[in-house]
Amino acid sequence: MGDGPVEDDHFFVVKGRRWRRTDPCLPDDVVEALTSHLGRGRSGVRVAKKDDDDEAVAAARRRVGLAKHGLGERGPRWWEDDPDARRARAR
Repeated sequence: MGDGPVEDDHFFVVKGRRWRRTDPCLPDDVVEALTSHLGRGRSGVRVAKKDDDDEAVAAARRRVGLAKHGLGERGPRWWEDDPDARRARAR
């Protein structure tokens, strides 16, 4: 057995930490749109923190959370659902 987390079809490892992969059954256009929202949300968190704007931080974090749920990186384990349910969750 290895000393740390192991990569597989559901997770990847960065600096010893395991992260959930994006759902591979999602259409490319959906992944692209959600990834864009994720990046904008993360940027919004940085800007709002710099501006010390708690409401904007909360809104940006909600955007990040929605994008991550849509991508399958948070929430129900996508590999336990059928592909139609997975695609519906992302939209």
